[in-house]
Amino acid sequence: MKISIVIPILNEAATIGMLLSHLINNATKNNLEEIIVVDGGSIDGSQDVVDSLSKDTEVAIRCIPSKKGRAVQLNTGARVAKGDILYFLHADSFPPKHYDNDIIKEVEKGNNAGCFRMKFDSNHWWLLFLGWLTQFRSKRCRGGDQSQFITKKLFAQIDGYDESYIVYEDNDLVDRLFAINEFVIIPKYVITSARRYREIGVLRLQYHFFNIHMRRWMGASSEDLYRYYKERVVN
Repeated sequence: MKISIVIPILNEAATIGMLLSHLINNATKNNLEEIIVVDGGSIDGSQDVVDSLSKDTEVAIRCIPSKKGRAVQLNTGARVAKGDILYFLHADSFPPKHYDNDIIKEVEKGNNAGCFRMKFDSNHWWLLFLGWLTQFRSKRCRGGDQSQFITKKLFAQIDGYDESYIVYEDNDLVDRLFAINEFVIIPKYVITSARRYREIGVLRLQYHFFNIHMRRWMGASSEDLYRYYKERVVN
């Protein structure tokens, strides 16, 4: 089995090069089919960074264009992926050493989907607490920052990411995987940037994320969630 890594980006020139080097240096090359960077319209030279790195590596790296929107970008990458296993990763999340072996071992055991635990690159008490929660097997403790692996076959069976979600697409996918008892948590840590928390404020941003989750549990539409996100988080 081989892994196709899919990374959605939008203006990630500052981080995407470091991530690609990290992914290659911390994996067994034969386990990686390719790394697919799916660009949603970057204007900061992200594509040039990816193209430059792709010329000097044993692992196939390609940057493909897509409409903007993480769910759309993730599905776009999955459609062209050649690997048996899809590994979806945020541009500011760095998986542990030998992450590829860990993923393949779980699939070989019959675990067709799952994620790693997660830690933020911050010592803020609340972010340390959020990282601590990721050890528990609860869909309420999941999120895209923990990364997501899934066999290509299972991904097709559940129809991939729901593109009606501009935000919350990761949680929606996890909800559907938990519903069919197809989820495992690998007891190693992805290190994720806390940059958005630093920009907006830890408790303020967490308050808005909590509201998004509560609105979803109470039946809010994907459009309602996105409207709240745009009004309260982005602006």
